[in-house]
Amino acid sequence: MISDKYMSQKLEDKLEKMTPEEQKLWALRHTAEHVLHAAMQNLYPQLKKAMGPATSDGFYFDFDLQDKISGEDFPKIEKEMQKLIDADLPMIQENITPAKARELFKDNPYKLEWIQDIEKRGEKISTYKMGDSDLDICSGPHAKSTGEIKAFKLLSVAGAYWHGSEKNKMLTRIYGTAFPSKKELDNYLALIAETQKRDHRKLGAELDLFSFSPLTGPGLVLWHPKLAISRIVAEQFWRDEHQKNGYKFVFTPHIASMDMFVLSRHYLKYIDYMFPVMLHQYIEGGSASDYSTEEQLKPMNCPNHIQIYKSRPRSYKELPIRMAELGTVYRYERAGTLHGMTRVRGFTQDDTHIFCRPDQIVEEVRGVLRLTKHIYKIYGFKDFQAYLATRPEKYLGTNEMWKTAEDSLKKALEEEKIDYKIDEGQGVFYGPKIDSKIKDSIGREWQLGTIQVDFNLPSRTETTDKEVDSFWKLKTFKDKFQTREKLDKYLKKLGRGFNVTFINNQGLEEQAVMIHRTIYGSLERFFGILIEHYAGAFPVWLAPVQVQIIPIASRHYDYANQIVAKLKGQDIRVEIAPEAGTMQVKIRDAELEKIPYMLIVGDREVSNNTVSVRTRGQKDLGAMEFDKFLSKIKSEIVNKSQV
Repeated sequence: MISDKYMSQKLEDKLEKMTPEEQKLWALRHTAEHVLHAAMQNLYPQLKKAMGPATSDGFYFDFDLQDKISGEDFPKIEKEMQKLIDADLPMIQENITPAKARELFKDNPYKLEWIQDIEKRGEKISTYKMGDSDLDICSGPHAKSTGEIKAFKLLSVAGAYWHGSEKNKMLTRIYGTAFPSKKELDNYLALIAETQKRDHRKLGAELDLFSFSPLTGPGLVLWHPKLAISRIVAEQFWRDEHQKNGYKFVFTPHIASMDMFVLSRHYLKYIDYMFPVMLHQYIEGGSASDYSTEEQLKPMNCPNHIQIYKSRPRSYKELPIRMAELGTVYRYERAGTLHGMTRVRGFTQDDTHIFCRPDQIVEEVRGVLRLTKHIYKIYGFKDFQAYLATRPEKYLGTNEMWKTAEDSLKKALEEEKIDYKIDEGQGVFYGPKIDSKIKDSIGREWQLGTIQVDFNLPSRTETTDKEVDSFWKLKTFKDKFQTREKLDKYLKKLGRGFNVTFINNQGLEEQAVMIHRTIYGSLERFFGILIEHYAGAFPVWLAPVQVQIIPIASRHYDYANQIVAKLKGQDIRVEIAPEAGTMQVKIRDAELEKIPYMLIVGDREVSNNTVSVRTRGQKDLGAMEFDKFLSKIKSEIVNKSQV
């Protein structure tokens, strides 16, 4: 259902990109969502219906009601839904006037707000009636009747703020899904069960990988020693591969002058996601008019990389300059959107920027695409899909700049023979981009890396009156400058863009092109995805503990310690099982900890200088000479085997 003021145009665009089969499934789920809210109205007559759309894998609806709903109520709700489906009620559309809509929904503040928004936008008010009773504001599409729903299931219930804002009332959200057949539903429910088993939040606690603390703050990850080791390995692999590809490493501070983000215009775009400015005058007694004393937690690294580039004049002979950083940034995500490691407030990006000449764009993008595919393959992500996101509705720069950038990205994709899809209007405000999406081991798609061509940040232009108006609307700047005239003076002195240039082969100053790119994206999110992709069972090269030695009896610990010393001497991460417990218990514990190799040592192994090798997953490889095992595991680590 298009029931939120921010959703309608996006949904129309989404439907246009769907295949006929996908559109049919969307309509079916949309209808199931109507069946849900009609059933809820029958069971809880006093509730107020808020909003709820069909989604890519089901549907949900938000309700304002006093009763507490839990999963235990689902059988009752599903029974009522089935009655409406069995009745095969037609879905009937009718366009009505705003006045009639206000009369029909006069007791529902959520619908009245919605009606007002639709009227402001000058759009028609479309309603759908299900049979002779249930009526709701909705623009469709739907199935012809409720009887077309052959299989459905309610999945979960959660709290959700109206419009996603903590300032609004908390509503009850019920999630469900629907399919054209029971077999498809059963397959989906099996996937859900597997997904729940792999949930990185659950595995993170079970395997002692990471945690959060209210004293640290929400959305700020505490990496425990085991996952920290895996992160160090992943970072070193990233550095090694980038060094091979001509990148130079840099480090930049966690805070920067507020002026930097005003100059880049990130402030206008990301003001709601930036942490408040630090006002030094409160600490140091500075003047309130001393704007240079204000600093900000950085939400991105690119302006700092520009400062390194601009630290001295650059010649065309130096380009391209590939500048790489594992840089930590901070963005305020609303509490309701935080999700384990995959949606956080502080995260480290493999944030890299390439400064190049216009004639180098295609080759540089091709190099990034090759490196991206190579790195993903190492982690077992073989199903790679590229999306070319084009100019959005609101953008900086000229149409000519955008066309050059989009054409360059297309050419790079085509020359690398990479299939891609167009993501119309989804580029960032300063340039088009290629988004890299992968499928994990159970077929779910995740967006990871991105490549963005930017002509705008490197440019230098004057501040327009329209931009002054945009800044003046922000409370931060009204409070700071008090009058529009002071704000205007500040912004026009500062200007827009960084004037990133090089001296060309004719001795003239020319604007450089900036390519923003990530491969891992956020390390926090990447590891959240990895934990689920591997179900916590990291391959040997990435595993926190690669080998556990399990002595059968106390007299075997001397031999076990000798093996530990040899393995550590080869930089293999190894530990000895604690003495307490039987061998079977120790093997079980190692399996639960998902350690790739267990080496069991007893009298026979001590006598023959061998180890009895078991692999994760209960596979017994039998007795093996220690040197042979060492050669085997070293080969797997060096080759980054996925076994």
